[in-house]
Amino acid sequence: MSEPAGIWKYVRGFENMSLCDWPGRTTCIIFLGGCNLRCPTCHNYQLAWDMHSLPELDPAAIKAYIRNRAGWLDGVTVTGGEPSIAPGVGELIWEIKKTGLPVKVDTNGMRPEVVLDLMQDKLADTFAVDVKGPWHKYPALTGGAVSELAAQRNLNRIFELAEARPEMFYFRCTRVPGLTDIDLATVRNYLPPTHELTIQKYVPPRRKPENAKPNHEERRPAGNVVN
Repeated sequence: MSEPAGIWKYVRGFENMSLCDWPGRTTCIIFLGGCNLRCPTCHNYQLAWDMHSLPELDPAAIKAYIRNRAGWLDGVTVTGGEPSIAPGVGELIWEIKKTGLPVKVDTNGMRPEVVLDLMQDKLADTFAVDVKGPWHKYPALTGGAVSELAAQRNLNRIFELAEARPEMFYFRCTRVPGLTDIDLATVRNYLPPTHELTIQKYVPPRRKPENAKPNHEERRPAGNVVN
């Protein structure tokens, strides 16, 4: 396998084409392993917490696919896991940007300094930020990984960035078990006035046969690159 070192060793999934990941765009999706949360409702738990159980993918094949399909794609999504914790994520996005395609980064918002760096370096074009719920429920929703105060501090910084560049952000919340209508209204009130909250349907995580067709709501990483 070529170029195994650096950020590319975190690439553990690739989806050739999605019509629903980035609203209004046809994209491909790069999945990075590792996460700083332990959400009990996570669908990509293997990718997030045990990425070494998944094979590394060939960087040259992924780059060639994106380069050859650039005229047919409207963008590339970098997701996880949690992309902001992968060392050198900016390098990966920079290589994608050389194709001329815009890049969306999915993030839980717990590393606002990385989001700011990607903005200042003009790497990411859009951030899809997942707000898990009201601050006081963050410890339970993240498996104890984030405190109420840390969630509030980090996401308030994200909201400040979104107020400054509203075109670069949209916000999502998955209605997992335990979230109420009042909780969702609370989350909406956290957002800058220029933004709306997209409520995502919750699908219970389950293991599937290897050949099962991907469910885009579950965001399972694909194991192969189709050239």
